[in-house]
Amino acid sequence: MRNMRSGILVAWALAPFVVGCQDASPRTSPHAKQGAPIMQVTSSAFKQEAMIPKQYTGEGKDVSPPLAWSGVPAGVMSFALICDDPDAPRKDPWVHWVIFNLPADTKELAEGISGTSRLPAGAKEGKNDFGKIGYGGPMPPPGKPHRYYFKLYALDRMLDLKEGSTKRQVEEAIEDHILAEGQLMGRYAR
Repeated sequence: MRNMRSGILVAWALAPFVVGCQDASPRTSPHAKQGAPIMQVTSSAFKQEAMIPKQYTGEGKDVSPPLAWSGVPAGVMSFALICDDPDAPRKDPWVHWVIFNLPADTKELAEGISGTSRLPAGAKEGKNDFGKIGYGGPMPPPGKPHRYYFKLYALDRMLDLKEGSTKRQVEEAIEDHILAEGQLMGRYAR
């Protein structure tokens, strides 16, 4: 009985770690409110952990992929989305897309919406690490696949930031304002 109880305690203690490591990525933002629910983020272009089609990369048309989400809690005022690559050969993840002040009723982003007049009213795009405003698709150095995380945050406010704001500025502005979050991870290699 004692061995079984010890095994249960070990399994219980490790459960959050195992669940959080299923896709080898952080599932909870350090900026989220404690117990923030997880939203489901999907794309009709690729599945979780699958390869991102070439048209959404720097080798293709370099257009933003279609994204959709569900599981949004009550009280959301806006959404922010950050796409980055933690496998980039540098200290910080390479930022591919920053978009914020997506209206609370937004449930999806159409393919190729970045940089167009089709963005939802009030939405603003930030600067990516290519030095441009909007989406910049995957373009890793040749070798093993990189991971690209599309991280969505449901916020309890609109952000008082200008077009072209950086990932760091958005992360600072969303601190303690995240009601829910979710992410989709795709891979790409050259």
